[in-house]
Amino acid sequence: MEVSARKKPAAQNHADAPPLFELHSGHQPVLISLPHDGDWIPADIVRRLRPEFHHTPDRDWYVSRLYDWAVAAGFSVIRARVSRYVVDLNRPPDNRPLYPGAATPGLCPLRSFAGSPLYRAGQEPDAAEIALRLESWWRPYHDALQQTLDHLRQKHGQVLLWDAHSIRSQVPELFAGRLPAFNLGTNSGRSCAPELQRLAESRLRQFLPRSVAINARFVGGYITRHYGAPEAGIHALQMEIAQRAYLDETRLKLHHGSRATADFLRQLLHRLSNLL
Repeated sequence: MEVSARKKPAAQNHADAPPLFELHSGHQPVLISLPHDGDWIPADIVRRLRPEFHHTPDRDWYVSRLYDWAVAAGFSVIRARVSRYVVDLNRPPDNRPLYPGAATPGLCPLRSFAGSPLYRAGQEPDAAEIALRLESWWRPYHDALQQTLDHLRQKHGQVLLWDAHSIRSQVPELFAGRLPAFNLGTNSGRSCAPELQRLAESRLRQFLPRSVAINARFVGGYITRHYGAPEAGIHALQMEIAQRAYLDETRLKLHHGSRATADFLRQLLHRLSNLL
């Protein structure tokens, strides 16, 4: 395991701070990004949040458990430690909307997925604090992500970036109805080679024929759209999994189907890597 040894910026000088992220460097041409797996919030920010959000309910619960095989398989993995409530690593640094006209969390969210204010009245971050969070937590993650992609591309010529996410099956403030179990985004086909999208779609429909969406509600966030450049050898795909596929969403406990989901993802990513 390789953990970032980057010197912490001023905003990171917290006694309780974990590493900015965990980075495992592998020998295969695959990088798995887990930008929303973190749950750490600095104590000074926790004090300003409303109490019901201290346990970060909107995180991608246990999504890293679905990829716990990846390091042993030789894949690179970068996993955030900071909560998306501090800064959302899958949003543009200028905070422009990813889905214009649709409700989506911002770079430093002010509301929960349910639409409730995250902060106590008058305690929201101002522009200067948002800029500091960007430099302290957002940029180091993306610097490491870019450096890892560059290294893998130099070594292999082609690299697969798999941006791994999960979300509650129903979030009325963000989308209508219930999400399909597997939601694949490729920036509407622009972030990866067509054969990679075709293979992923085919395998997904074989695994769970009636609960798959391709470039529908989720076409890919900032990471997929920014780094995906198939003409330059970087193929980015975002996988957004509805949490019912592996989790009891009421009790927030992994259920018996979690291992089958993890095994499927392992087989899928191996097959995709073989196409590079």
